[in-house]
Amino acid sequence: MKRVLTIAGSDSSGGAGIQADLKTMTCLGVFGMSAITALTAQNTTGVRDVLEATPEFVAEQLDCVFEDIRPDAVKIGMVSSAPIIRAIAAKLREYKAENIVVDPVMVATSGSSLMQDSALTALMEELFPLAAVITPNIPEAQRLCGFAIENDADMLRAAQSIGATMSGGVLIKGGHRTDTADDLLWWKGEAHWLRAPRVDNPNNHGSGCTLSSAIASFLALGNELPEAVRKAKVYITAAMEAQLDLGQGSGPLKHNYAIPEGGNIQ
Repeated sequence: MKRVLTIAGSDSSGGAGIQADLKTMTCLGVFGMSAITALTAQNTTGVRDVLEATPEFVAEQLDCVFEDIRPDAVKIGMVSSAPIIRAIAAKLREYKAENIVVDPVMVATSGSSLMQDSALTALMEELFPLAAVITPNIPEAQRLCGFAIENDADMLRAAQSIGATMSGGVLIKGGHRTDTADDLLWWKGEAHWLRAPRVDNPNNHGSGCTLSSAIASFLALGNELPEAVRKAKVYITAAMEAQLDLGQGSGPLKHNYAIPEGGNIQ
């Protein structure tokens, strides 16, 4: 069985973070493991509090995973401080981790900030060079490239600009656009557009976590990056189309849309 590790924060309401990651991994048929970087007190309306793990404890979690059940892919989500980022990067280099997907989580869907300013430089210097792909949304990509992204041409220019600084791929997610939900993967000097109509569903809490975890899962299963991204896009689109409606704010996706209630237990 293929194994995938998520390094991210916990979402007490279950829609994002490691909870979304593990649900995604399970539904895609891989074995999910986690190293928790922070506990959050949050729900669909926002983040109330964050309690960070120490860098030493994050490193110890990574030791326990890699020494026993080595992952075939790694997804990195909420890493809110530079010391934690440096600890993660050191361990991933030590264990020569492969198929690393970095989701540069800067702001929650609700608008709450999840990354200290000092952590962004560390993220770019320590984790981006290790990544098979990074998955910024448009606001995150704008912060990385330094200019506004309003159309296809801007997305392409941003992907090329960010991609020039790293060896892996760059997936700019178009979910913040109002006209389409098109994503752009820049990989090995080529643009791969993933065209899709917008799903009319305001409940998208944890969508970035879900997509990056799906990509990591499909990489672990042996797909090349463009195919892993394509399959992940199909999965998250279907999870959105299931129209789950929970909570008073932006609700979670239906990760288990293909599994009937009660599972297949008779």
